[in-house]
Amino acid sequence: MVSRSEVLAFVDAKLAYEIDTVAAADAQTSGAAMIVDTRKQLSWDQGHVRGALHLPADNLEAQLATLPRDRTLIVYGWGPSCNGATHTARRLIDEGFDVRELRGGYEYWVRNRFPVEQAAAVMPREADPLVTAELH
Repeated sequence: MVSRSEVLAFVDAKLAYEIDTVAAADAQTSGAAMIVDTRKQLSWDQGHVRGALHLPADNLEAQLATLPRDRTLIVYGWGPSCNGATHTARRLIDEGFDVRELRGGYEYWVRNRFPVEQAAAVMPREADPLVTAELH
């Protein structure tokens, strides 16, 4: 049986590590954070968060020295069931970076109608009412 204090510690750790799309967009806009796409090249080419840095797992080691240490790095993958961002986050945290993982990944970013880039163009999309009640 898990104690109440253990469950609360787990929830507190989860809240400290994860970030939702609205908070991530705000942190990016304010300059407090850099959003990092951990997906493969083909996924990146199909669309990514506007202003994101592309950092696929096969290029992580080569780019470690170029990453900013004065901002939070918000990593994302495809969606809620993708754990590629989690693997990248673990490596970055081990290197001493301040890291958060974007809840819902790229899927929730798009569903919330935040700007994405594809083929050098910013593409606004309609908000998905299943994930947001706000218009951004």
